[in-house]
Amino acid sequence: MSAAPQPARSPFDRLLGQPQAIALLTQAITKNRIAPAYLFVGPEGVGRGLAARCFAEAVFGATLAPSQHATLRSRIDRGNHPDLFWVEPTYLIQNKRVTVSEAEALGEKRKTPPVIRLEQIREIGQFLARAALEGPRSLVVLEQANSMAEAAANALLKTLEEPGQATLILLAPTIDSLLPTLVSRCQRIPFRRLSLEQMQHVLGTTAQAEVLTHPDILALAEGSPGTAIAHWHYQQQIGPELLQQLRQRPQNPRQALTLAQQLSRELELESQLWLIGYLQQQYWRGRDRQPTSPVDLLPLHLLEQARSYLLQNVGPRLVWEVTLMKMVP
Repeated sequence: MSAAPQPARSPFDRLLGQPQAIALLTQAITKNRIAPAYLFVGPEGVGRGLAARCFAEAVFGATLAPSQHATLRSRIDRGNHPDLFWVEPTYLIQNKRVTVSEAEALGEKRKTPPVIRLEQIREIGQFLARAALEGPRSLVVLEQANSMAEAAANALLKTLEEPGQATLILLAPTIDSLLPTLVSRCQRIPFRRLSLEQMQHVLGTTAQAEVLTHPDILALAEGSPGTAIAHWHYQQQIGPELLQQLRQRPQNPRQALTLAQQLSRELELESQLWLIGYLQQQYWRGRDRQPTSPVDLLPLHLLEQARSYLLQNVGPRLVWEVTLMKMVP
C-alpha cells in the first residue's frame, strides 16, 4: 500500500506570528488579485523582509512542480532570481554605493545613515522595462523605504503609477514615515509584534540562540526578534563596562566630557543612535515613581534631542558633550 501524499508546503511556513499578513497575501494570490504595490508596515525585525521573500516564492512557484520549490526558495534567499529586484539603503563611499552589510565587511566608518538613492529608483525603472524572464510577473522590494531621499520618493511615484506586469513591495515601520502620496498607491499589509513564545521559537532556530539567555534583551526588543538580535550585537560592540556607566547619569562635568569623547571616538553613528534608544528605555524602566515634573523626564528629552542632532549631521562629540553635561545633577 503506497504512502499517503504529503501536503504541499506553504511558501509562508517559516513566517511566524503574522496570520493576518499571510491571509491577505495568500488570498491575493489564490484569487489572482495581486496588487501593483504593497506596503508591508510594522515594527522592524518582525518578519516583513521574510514575508516579501515568502510572497515571491508563492508568486514565482505558482506554476512550478512541488519538487522545484526548494530550489526556488534557495534562489530567492540568495538574491539569485532574475525576476526579483531587491533594493537596500546604501552609503556612498568613494563615489560607490555600498550596502550596510558591505560597509561592515569593509570596516568602513559611517557618519550618516544609509539611504535609498535616486539612482536606485532609476534602476528599478530599468529593471521593470523588460518582461519577466521566468515568473508570471516581476517583483521589486524596497527595504527601509522610509530611508528614501525626497528626490527618490518623488521618482518612485512615477513608477507606481505605471508598474506594468510587476508588483512593488515597500517595507516601512509606520505609515507616517512615507509620503502620503506613496501610501495612497499601496495596499497595506499590517505586521504585528510577536509574543514572547513566538520570539523564543524564532531565535531558537537561528544562529543567535544565545540571545535567549538574556531576558533583559528580550524585554527591550518588545516582540521583535530582529530587534533582539540587533540589541545583542550592539551590546557586544559597546561593551558591558561602558553600558554600565551610561545607565546612570554622569555625576560631574569631567565624567560627562570623558564619556562624550569616548562615545564619539569609538562608536559609529548607527551604534550611537541605537544607544540613545537603549538608554531611553533604561531610564524609563528605571523610574521609581510616576514622573510628575520635567526633572523626571529630563534624560529622555535630552536623548531625543541628541538623536535629532545626530541625524542632522551635527558633530557627535559636541552632541554628546552637551547632552551629558545637561544630565549632570
